[in-house]
Amino acid sequence: MRPLLSAAVVTSSVLALCTGGVASAAAPLGWRPCATTAAGWDPEDQRTECAVVRVPLDHAHPGGRQIEIAVSRLKATADRRGVILVNPGGPGQQGVTMPRHLAESKAAGLNAHHDLIGFDPRGIGYSTAVACERDETQPDPALSPKERARFTAERDSRRNRECFDRDPDLVRSLTTENVARDMDVVRAALGEAKIGYYGVSWGTGLGAVYRTLFDGHVDRMLLDSVVPPVLDVRTMDDGQANAGENTFHEFAAWIARYDTVYHFGATQTAVAQALLDLRAELAAHPRTLPDGSVVDGDTVNMMYANPRREWAGLARQLGSIRDAGAVAARERPDGLGWDADVRRYDPFPQTALLCNDSPSARDFETVWRHHEERAGRFPVAGRFGLYEQRCVGWPTSGTPWDVRPGSSAVQLVGHLYEPVTPIGWAYEMRARIGGDLMTIEDDAHGSLQDLPCADDAVTFFDTGRTTTSGCAGAPVPKP
Repeated sequence: MRPLLSAAVVTSSVLALCTGGVASAAAPLGWRPCATTAAGWDPEDQRTECAVVRVPLDHAHPGGRQIEIAVSRLKATADRRGVILVNPGGPGQQGVTMPRHLAESKAAGLNAHHDLIGFDPRGIGYSTAVACERDETQPDPALSPKERARFTAERDSRRNRECFDRDPDLVRSLTTENVARDMDVVRAALGEAKIGYYGVSWGTGLGAVYRTLFDGHVDRMLLDSVVPPVLDVRTMDDGQANAGENTFHEFAAWIARYDTVYHFGATQTAVAQALLDLRAELAAHPRTLPDGSVVDGDTVNMMYANPRREWAGLARQLGSIRDAGAVAARERPDGLGWDADVRRYDPFPQTALLCNDSPSARDFETVWRHHEERAGRFPVAGRFGLYEQRCVGWPTSGTPWDVRPGSSAVQLVGHLYEPVTPIGWAYEMRARIGGDLMTIEDDAHGSLQDLPCADDAVTFFDTGRTTTSGCAGAPVPKP
């Protein structure tokens, strides 16, 4: 999801509302068309309305400093049953445009009997936030991998501390529990005794925390692409590396199936070994392309654990590298990541939310040791992880989640082959909070809304009926 304001513009109280647009939990919300209210909003969107809810910075001291939460609404198109709050994940993604995205997806039926309510969590987008520009200074490529990693960790740690010090009370408050408590103030401002909730990725953890705190205010809750029940950045890196390693072997099996096209080998084992050999060759003897870019072992390794929709193109590129040393220039990703669009928005709120919630190491040497141990266990995907490194030097210790079971209806959705939120996390969350699990046969992150089985989500919110069925995802491509 692209941010609606650039990071340079995002400051405290940036939603440019007309007079009367700010509300407390006790006052009616002053809804205004987002297209005429929010800077950068799509002018073609004439349905979505925006407002602001004021919430305590510290919910333990409700009479203290107040901050603003930007809220959006798409009214139900038929007989209204209630509201569904939505969150796209991140953490760090804006949520105010998610209602429109859902209304234009295969899950559009959610909007028939429910108002869809989006919101930007505290610290993000149109809500009260801290501007934090990225430092893009790059390490000397002649440094060892460890020293390059140290350079990056220390560079980001310095910038994080600078941003933290601009508003330490706000940054310290960026936790999943506080966002959940903000959600309940939004619920009260809407005048609803109970809310539905649709969360994706980190939004599933937000939902689980909200239900733990406010189960009596939950009508029905759907969690798609489920995170682990304890948010620990080391656990995240380990789980994604494990899933990425599995993806590499699945990719090798797919290439073997089409050996007459790609000629890497007729078995999964043969292809996997050929790809590892290619990586070793390029690590020892990198090639410089006519455009000046360098193809080395890292270049091809970044092609080995990607989504299935990219397999045909990647296999063709790898064959080209092997046979002729040619490859299209390709930006290297930082890691598997929870957000495909991580470069399109300010990463500081994500770092704050992750590190404030994660009981992980803060020193580089420990994080690097974990990194090397992970690389030993997972030779291809073990070096992709970046989350644990982001908390190096973070100035506060993390407080882990404590999610628990509840009585409200919960539908979990897991994706069998997904490397971003591996299916095992969905089983762990179900064991912790309960609910039924639908499994989707794909590797796509949060894809339920784009599939025909989105009808099951509509049925769930309309009737409360959960499912444990499987669902077909997009087919694996052919050459």
